[in-house]
Amino acid sequence: MKSAILLTLAASASAFAPTSTNSRATVAVQETRADLEILAKELNPTVGFYDPLNLADAEFWGATNEQTIGFLRHAEIKHGRVAMFAFVGYIVHANGIKFPWAMQMDGASFPTGTNPPELWDQVGDAAKWQIFGLIFFLEAWSEIGTADHPHYMRGGKPGDMPDFDGVDEMKLPHPVPFNYFDPFGISKKRSPEAKAKGLRAEINNGRLAQLGIFGFLCEQTIPGSVPLLSKIVEPYSGEVMAPFSDNMLRFGL
Repeated sequence: MKSAILLTLAASASAFAPTSTNSRATVAVQETRADLEILAKELNPTVGFYDPLNLADAEFWGATNEQTIGFLRHAEIKHGRVAMFAFVGYIVHANGIKFPWAMQMDGASFPTGTNPPELWDQVGDAAKWQIFGLIFFLEAWSEIGTADHPHYMRGGKPGDMPDFDGVDEMKLPHPVPFNYFDPFGISKKRSPEAKAKGLRAEINNGRLAQLGIFGFLCEQTIPGSVPLLSKIVEPYSGEVMAPFSDNMLRFGL
């Protein structure tokens, strides 16, 4: 969650793939700092290019600057998507909306209430492990790089996800009816211009969602920190950064 805040500071751009040779690696060039500066104006003309941590000039783990920007681009898009899910999910739970069927195989129903963090605390650790197991799988799958689907640090598209039925090197043990990225095949039918416009909208929405979900949680745990939300969200005395029943952040306690 903290990394999501840092990554929002790096301006973003759509990927393109001319080639470049570097002594450390030979990869397809993705965005450069100049590309980020150009697109930053398209994303938000008022703020423009804002990179106080100089992430756009970094070279992580001995990689090239273009590879590092690819990593930052992919991370920002991914965190933005997660934040949009979180923001919508928070609103759904805060309004008491839940599935009509049982939550667990033993017939236990979904917890009642309208305080999202407290609702999460009431979910059993076994169910939480299932959720985090799926997240781990999606994270690992997104790191796959093939000839048809280059890795996002080596000429691939930041934010793209390999199709479940399109990676010959890794076959899933069972069929999956829908791909995670563009499950209904809508995006592939759009023009490059429409895709670029949609990506810019997604980046802006993701950044806004990150600020929104953190605003909710800050006001819940630090009353008065977000005055506009003081009469909207319910206070929460738990630890929002501890996903399980036992607080793993308090080692030895």
